[in-house]
Amino acid sequence: MTPRSWLFLFCAVSLLGQPRPSPLDESAFQKVLAAHKGQVVLFDFWATWCEPCRVELPLLIRLEAKYRSRGLKLITVSCDEPEQELDAAKFLGQHQAPGPAYIKRVKDDERFIDSIDPQWSGALPALFLYDRQGRKVKSYIGETDLAALEAAIRKLL
Repeated sequence: MTPRSWLFLFCAVSLLGQPRPSPLDESAFQKVLAAHKGQVVLFDFWATWCEPCRVELPLLIRLEAKYRSRGLKLITVSCDEPEQELDAAKFLGQHQAPGPAYIKRVKDDERFIDSIDPQWSGALPALFLYDRQGRKVKSYIGETDLAALEAAIRKLL
């Protein structure tokens, strides 16, 4: 077996049971949002190369676990490049992130960003909070005050 084959085998075996992010574009985003009507949804846009994202994501996972029974759903969207998809899947698995997990795959980045929030520059981390009717209630760009986020979530539950 060649060294490249061993590397592929190692990566494949190490990812067994880990959430594999599904591709997400503008239309898929709208379908995911519609599929979760009736729940309070927190979309987390993050990347493995973003240190604040790597710190924040485990905290968001705990927050979702705390309020899951009351209707909170965390949906992660990796903004990593295709060559980092395995890293994103590994990070999600290490932190036991609940599904669904997505990875941004778009033809036009600006159009995608504007479809999520016209005020968003694409900076990470980015959180978007939706009420049970699927309406965006709040956007959090950059490092987020988790106490303020939790207070906003509690109001919607």
